[in-house]
Amino acid sequence: MRWSGQELTTEEPSTLPGLARLNNLVRSVRTPEFAGITFHEVLAKSALNKIPGGGGAMPFGWTINPYRGCSHACVYCFARPTHSYLDLDGGKDFDNEIIVKVNVAEVLRKEVSKPSWAHHPVALGTNTDPYQRAEGRYALMPGIIDVLADSGTPFSILTKGSLLRRDLDRLADASRRVPVDIAMSIAVYDDELQQSVEPGTPTTKARLATVSAVREHGLDCGVFLMPILPYLTDSRAHLDEALRQAAEAGATSVLYTALHLKPGVKEWYYLWLEREHPQLVPIYRKMYGGGAHAPKGYRQWLAAKIKPLIRAHNLERGTEDPVTGGVRSSAIGTMRNAEGERRFAGAADRKATGGVIAEEVHSEAIGVTTLGVQPTLF
Repeated sequence: MRWSGQELTTEEPSTLPGLARLNNLVRSVRTPEFAGITFHEVLAKSALNKIPGGGGAMPFGWTINPYRGCSHACVYCFARPTHSYLDLDGGKDFDNEIIVKVNVAEVLRKEVSKPSWAHHPVALGTNTDPYQRAEGRYALMPGIIDVLADSGTPFSILTKGSLLRRDLDRLADASRRVPVDIAMSIAVYDDELQQSVEPGTPTTKARLATVSAVREHGLDCGVFLMPILPYLTDSRAHLDEALRQAAEAGATSVLYTALHLKPGVKEWYYLWLEREHPQLVPIYRKMYGGGAHAPKGYRQWLAAKIKPLIRAHNLERGTEDPVTGGVRSSAIGTMRNAEGERRFAGAADRKATGGVIAEEVHSEAIGVTTLGVQPTLF
């Protein structure tokens, strides 16, 4: 995307010092199409981000983040603290100061062309959404998809963005060459609440239609029913309706977890809660006063409520990548036979590599392995 006449100089007060110091900042751009949002175009030094894991057959994971910050503006977004690495705050700056790696596909092609690249599965959407609104103009994902498929690299995508539909033909073609796993994040099935807590996202209806479109292209599509918001989206009626709509849309699996509020996210969520649901503030402070996770008792109660509903709607309980926190790639169980040919492992192999998600009642929180990892920005 190139907007002539919209460039900002680093001398302007609106261009923040942390960004101005970067030697790979190309320019900062504003446009009337994205009122209140500034795009900071950078030349990425790397595209692939290696995340240490917890051992086993796949002791680490790989991610790609074409954007930093996210105009979806979800008040509960766990990635908000990542903006602090550039002297940006995790509140309005995270929503409105978007870092764009304009050369990400070119850099990725060089990285996956190296003899040392082992074609491990790559996850997209584990930090900020690759199909947020800016993708409609920058169009970084088609290049990323092509590079991964051309190189024989499996990949997964987790998104709230209905813009995914633009690339479904390309994704269907890629899936004939490499394993491609897709999931839509759809947590709130009350329209008023959804627009309040996720003001920059497509509607729930639009995302469900995207699930259907994915299925029509012959691809599986999971639904991440997460986070479940205590006292807001955890009623049996809400969960039952959510699962009914997901099943009706064609979802092949559902993954859920309770809200997680780590430092840097908790403060922003509480500001929203105080404004929109002040009566719940004391309850939340008691629930999350001891840490980032919902109390074990609450998670037990939630699991007992939702698991029968998942079965009742004939939905499979989905799995999450234990390292990246995104969609678990169907290629994680990939092995090499004696001739060096790649093959896909069966159920026993997948189980051996941690293929079944830990029960909510026994885990501290979904994705906890990634919480302390500082992301590779460039």
